[in-house]
Amino acid sequence: MSVDKELERAVQDAEAEVSVPAVVQAAAPDAAPTKSKGSIGLLVALVAIVGGVVGLVFSFKDAAVYSVGVDQLMKEQDRYGKRNVKVQGMLVKGTLVRRDEPCEYRFKIKKGDTVLPMRFAQCVVPDTFRDMPDMDVEVTADGKLAADGQSFEATGIMAKCPSKYEMKKKSMAGELAPHLGKQASPIETLSQKD
Repeated sequence: MSVDKELERAVQDAEAEVSVPAVVQAAAPDAAPTKSKGSIGLLVALVAIVGGVVGLVFSFKDAAVYSVGVDQLMKEQDRYGKRNVKVQGMLVKGTLVRRDEPCEYRFKIKKGDTVLPMRFAQCVVPDTFRDMPDMDVEVTADGKLAADGQSFEATGIMAKCPSKYEMKKKSMAGELAPHLGKQASPIETLSQKD
């Protein structure tokens, strides 16, 4: 009898294995709508991502920082007047002054015939930002035109170092690096009344 029971169990197990693929096959037609639902969800997610990227691009357009020369900034004040810009020009010799209370630097930069007074309301400036008697100092300032449109409120200052070729030429003439060599003209100090 034990052989009969084993045979009966084997037949039942074989029938169970045969019925499982039938169940899977019966479920397969229902699985197709699930794939299309997933595809629709993926499509919606992709559209949302593309929309977000396009939105970011247009929002950064207003936050863009333009780099312009002093002459162009003053000619096109209506275009650049309320925007953050990087303005470039040469430091006007003898105009660099420092105030201790409140700490700030005032100076002028120019390009061509256009001169722009600037105010930098911080105490620390780059080492290369010096009024050099025998050398032009190229200045790039970040900030905005003041409300009067006649001066510039700088939030950042960069001064261009001379190239290594200019430095070599100066060195051959017996001079040191411009910001370390010949004594730069002293920075005038403004009184608190100015």
